[in-house]
Amino acid sequence: MRSVLFVCSVVLLSVSTAWAGDKLAVQWDCAVPAPNHMIEASDQPGHVYSISQVKCTAASGEIAGVKQKEGVGTEFHELKGTADRFHGVFVETLANGDKITYTYEGTATVEGGKLKSATNKWSATSGTGGFKSIKASGSCSAAPKPDGTTKFDCSGDYSIPK
Repeated sequence: MRSVLFVCSVVLLSVSTAWAGDKLAVQWDCAVPAPNHMIEASDQPGHVYSISQVKCTAASGEIAGVKQKEGVGTEFHELKGTADRFHGVFVETLANGDKITYTYEGTATVEGGKLKSATNKWSATSGTGGFKSIKASGSCSAAPKPDGTTKFDCSGDYSIPK
């Protein structure tokens, strides 16, 4: 159950927006969340709160011609049985060293303590360097891998005002 929690969200996160601009697609490979702290709510069986952090590597994707490289997501989960609701912050580092920060929220299904599926919606909140004024939003879907890691497919739109 611990490894499922963060995996659902992350990440993840690719850059995109509802504003006129460019399209983006990125695929993230995310490790098992560590650390992952869980606390039983004690009001009903299977009601758990947790906070976790996960590191991700971009398997593919670029934004404004710059390769997406890696990111770290920190998120909060509320699990009730097989339903997981989460929200968090994802800080991406691009190949040129610039960073983009995103917030996200989503839902996941967990069975037997393992992630079955997850989706999230995200938006960029800030950036550095050439991405300082980025506007972006989009969504991700997540699928578990046999080794306990997670693959995220993210897409959306972005614009970088001058």
